[in-house]
Amino acid sequence: MTDVISETHTNKSNAAGFGVPNVEMPAAFRDMAERGIAQAKEGYAKAKAAAEDTTNVLEATYANASKGAADYGLKVVEIARVNTNNAFDFMGKLLTAKSVSDVVELSSTHAREQFEAATEQFKELSALAQKIASDTAEPIRTGVSSALHKAA
Repeated sequence: MTDVISETHTNKSNAAGFGVPNVEMPAAFRDMAERGIAQAKEGYAKAKAAAEDTTNVLEATYANASKGAADYGLKVVEIARVNTNNAFDFMGKLLTAKSVSDVVELSSTHAREQFEAATEQFKELSALAQKIASDTAEPIRTGVSSALHKAA
């Protein structure tokens, strides 16, 4: 019976160690492994920070683009309202015209005013589009600049 217990104990200790002798790891190898782990952790932390920064940049860019599109749409609606009101005013004036010469004069005045208004409206829409493009690109420019400073 003692032989069975002794044999079982020996098998357990060999099974736990898988028959590999207990060897001390050299200090240089342990230091290299620890530096590798530290570098991997540092790399992961930098990658995580970069991913978070990128997410923030994309959120800011999307928010600016969305606000810009809404502002542009509102400006187009405002221009359409103004132009519609001008067209109704013109039609009202035409209905009160007493002669053909009045109609011609009203028509030429209205055409000139509409051309001037359209030119001004185009300038406003162009300026707004440039502002939206600049505001939308700003988070990207800032994010890239920040990333370059972090990398340096």
